[in-house]
Amino acid sequence: MTTGTTIKSRDRDVILQALAAGVVPKTGLRHVQVGRAAEVGALVRDIDRLSDGGAAIRFVIGEYGAGKTFFLNLVRLIALERKCVTIHADLGPDRRIHASAGQARGLYAEAVRNMATRTKPEGGALPSVVERFVTDCMNEAGRKGAPVERVIDERLAHLQEEVGGYDYATVLKAYWRGSEEGDEVLKTSALRWLRGEYSTKTEARQALGVRSIIDDNDIYDALKLLAAFVKLAGYAGLLVVFDEMVNLYKLQSAQARNQNFEQILRMLNDVLQGNFGGIGFVFGGTPEFLMDTRRGLYSYAALQSRLAENAFATNGLVDLSGPVLRLQSLTPEDLLILLSNIRSVFAHGDPARHLVPDEALPAFMEHCSKYVGEAYFRMPRNTIKAFVQFLAILDQNPGTGWESLLGRVDVAPDVENPSADESEGSAEGGDDNLASIRL
Repeated sequence: MTTGTTIKSRDRDVILQALAAGVVPKTGLRHVQVGRAAEVGALVRDIDRLSDGGAAIRFVIGEYGAGKTFFLNLVRLIALERKCVTIHADLGPDRRIHASAGQARGLYAEAVRNMATRTKPEGGALPSVVERFVTDCMNEAGRKGAPVERVIDERLAHLQEEVGGYDYATVLKAYWRGSEEGDEVLKTSALRWLRGEYSTKTEARQALGVRSIIDDNDIYDALKLLAAFVKLAGYAGLLVVFDEMVNLYKLQSAQARNQNFEQILRMLNDVLQGNFGGIGFVFGGTPEFLMDTRRGLYSYAALQSRLAENAFATNGLVDLSGPVLRLQSLTPEDLLILLSNIRSVFAHGDPARHLVPDEALPAFMEHCSKYVGEAYFRMPRNTIKAFVQFLAILDQNPGTGWESLLGRVDVAPDVENPSADESEGSAEGGDDNLASIRL
């Protein structure tokens, strides 16, 4: 709990604005994190495996509103603390793992734009990672009395055996020349290539003299090269986080879905067989994305056999060693702590400034339970939104009694998460009839 911990106004405002809108704050997660210790521990072990040169892959599965995105952001922050580099992106109609019209390259470019390190957790860390690598090469060249370009080639020698690896060295040498000559255009061109932002080989060749670009067909190979590169730059490994995987489930074309599933199978096989190290994948999706035998991962026989869950994990028993990690529901006790943490955030961490007493928290939960049922803590997004709004009214209207305000909380049908295609029904899984609390 955060009681007694001073919370900066900036962090407070970011947290509350995000929670009030039903989205995950980018900063301050430690102030509101509760529960799921076993799941967090499993991902921490995966991250440690990256640092040891291994690989990991996880499918984080949870209902809509159950806290997947929050969990994924927390995992990324843990990876940053352990000196990993993280990249992340949400899948969408214009971003997917395999495509032929630029959507896969768009996913890669978005993920690399969001690259984060411990010193740049907000993203945009690619220039600093490249600069760190080039500076190390320059220092080594100075010690050896060798040309910098030769040192870069030596360091990247084993990358040149991979698809696109030779051009990696060419691009990084171009970046070094840009640094030496003060040529910002050349440096920017090198970063554009590394981000996968060139759409034609001709344009890239004119700017950098390379023979290839990162294109739709090369995304997985580019991710492996990027993982090897960040290790050479002195980081522990690369964690790749893709959320909203349900967008693959929504694809109308069976061929397009299967092509994406083939790429996921390739990643899964490489990780499980130990073919490549220093990289981890975390995918966030709904149960339908995983288990639907018509359109989900289970529709692809090879994936179904590899992702089948432990048959002995029944009657409350869990197995966190497999690729699939199902987010356990928050308990009512967890939600009580979470509401207490939110109350503390509102008060800047000062117990003397709490807007409601301790007894208001179970009263609010009882009210939620009465109108929403057990879903108020299983899928707590709307409960949290309502509680933030509840405190906001008390904060802006001094003298208002919390008891009387709680009695005026209204209940309305949840209109969030409409299906992208009404003819396909609810693709994100089953909250259409869930009631949400609104003030």
